[in-house]
Amino acid sequence: MAERKPSPLLAVVLIVVVIAAGVTGGALLYYEVNHHSPAAGVGRVQVGDNVTVNYIGIFANGPQQGRVFDTSQYSVALDNTSWPKSLQYSSRGDKPSDYTPLGVYVGPNAPSGGYTIGNLTFGSVVTGFWQGLVGIPANQTHYITVPPSLGYSFVNSSCFVTRNLTTIYPVVVTVTPPEFSDLFPGVNATSGVSFTDPLYGWTDLILTANATGVMYENLPSLGMIVSPQGWPVKVTNISATQITLSSQLTPDQSGLVAGHSTGSTCGTTKFIISQVNLGAGTFVEDYNPEVNGQTLIFIVSVVDVFPPGFS
Repeated sequence: MAERKPSPLLAVVLIVVVIAAGVTGGALLYYEVNHHSPAAGVGRVQVGDNVTVNYIGIFANGPQQGRVFDTSQYSVALDNTSWPKSLQYSSRGDKPSDYTPLGVYVGPNAPSGGYTIGNLTFGSVVTGFWQGLVGIPANQTHYITVPPSLGYSFVNSSCFVTRNLTTIYPVVVTVTPPEFSDLFPGVNATSGVSFTDPLYGWTDLILTANATGVMYENLPSLGMIVSPQGWPVKVTNISATQITLSSQLTPDQSGLVAGHSTGSTCGTTKFIISQVNLGAGTFVEDYNPEVNGQTLIFIVSVVDVFPPGFS
């Protein structure tokens, strides 16, 4: 994992931004008035240097091979055709100024707050990344392959949750008025009122409503396809009391479908479906950050080098 968190980004991408590094590009560094700019004529990157890098981080293999999980370059962030994005990719913003080179300390054991030179901060990154920077010159594109053992090796087994492909949902539901308001914001809790269920997309009908409870009926159609968590689910049976929902996931979609839950697991509500077992009738939700346990490629370009002692 990254050893510092320079920006408040989401979940896994937050982690990636901190530890990732660069690609060639024309991003400009801003130096405050009265601060020194980098020393001229600096050679190849050495251990102990502080560097700024542009980067594109992509998956080296697996279901998301070739997809971008993070970048410092605005042009790459905009281009989803040449640079398809990963399932949990998160944009830094919609302006060029939102994308700037990353400050990296080349070596282990940087202070928790990093090193500050002028208006730039240089922090620690995963071992495989800073080791890959050693020996490369500025303004040339290089590829750094980071295996899990030198990057994000930790995969938390408790962050895997197994679910059934087929689930049962009640036809009639009774909730308290506050619960109803939370579930269906803006819907008038009055008997006879019908509305579109925001999660399932079918019609709901309020049967009774008073100060203590609201009873409503779910009214799906048989064969209806809904997507309550991010992938297709089919209504395969409707009885007087129960609705049967059958997931349409297939094994070849493992690692390629993202979902979200109403409750948090391992500090997040976002997951990737890592396994679909039709024989067992189950699928697995993986709440680990998508980069964990993966071999990664960083396409990098060193923009500037600040040797030890530079200030």
